[in-house]
Amino acid sequence: MFLSEELLTDELGLSRTPVRDALSRLEQEGLVEIKPKRGVTVSPLSINDVNMIFEVRTIYETYILRNYGPLIPEKQLARFYDIFLHQNADSEYFQNNDYFYELDSEFHLMIVHSCPNVYLHKNYALMQTQNERFRHMTGNQSNHRLEATFREHLDIILACLQKDWTTAADKMAYHLEQSKKSTFQLIFGDAAGTRSGFWGEKKRPSIQKHT
Repeated sequence: MFLSEELLTDELGLSRTPVRDALSRLEQEGLVEIKPKRGVTVSPLSINDVNMIFEVRTIYETYILRNYGPLIPEKQLARFYDIFLHQNADSEYFQNNDYFYELDSEFHLMIVHSCPNVYLHKNYALMQTQNERFRHMTGNQSNHRLEATFREHLDIILACLQKDWTTAADKMAYHLEQSKKSTFQLIFGDAAGTRSGFWGEKKRPSIQKHT
């Protein structure tokens, strides 16, 4: 289904310039596709998209832990450690998906923003847009995955507090791999998850080959 620029300007009560600027930004972020003489459509989400986003996240976040870990505020690490240690995934507080996802984003952004490289920040911000899209598509996380996420975060934080940045990076890589698997299962279902070829378990299909 395609939407026209004219329809959007009429529906929103705006002039063409702000609508065109907004669509251009959404296209840059990979959220919509603009087809000449046809209109605008939401970009499809493929198995390869999910793989690529988590691949880049793993490269960035493990690199930051290994090279800029000492710049992560220790007070913030201690705060997150206390939160993840004492909260129960079955509690009503953590059944609020918005709160859980905001907390998860805050934790990962704390690590990313400890790196002073502004170009890395800009590239990571583009992926954050897709992460928000994943979250809207996946909806509720299972209690099992919530509890596993808390444990994985605790493992990362504990290694950071011990100044063991190599272990922290390894724990982060494991956490992101598990998050990727969960995303596949929630968005594409078990059948697509099998085709996704999680590294170390299944053979990767040709669509995922990179040059």
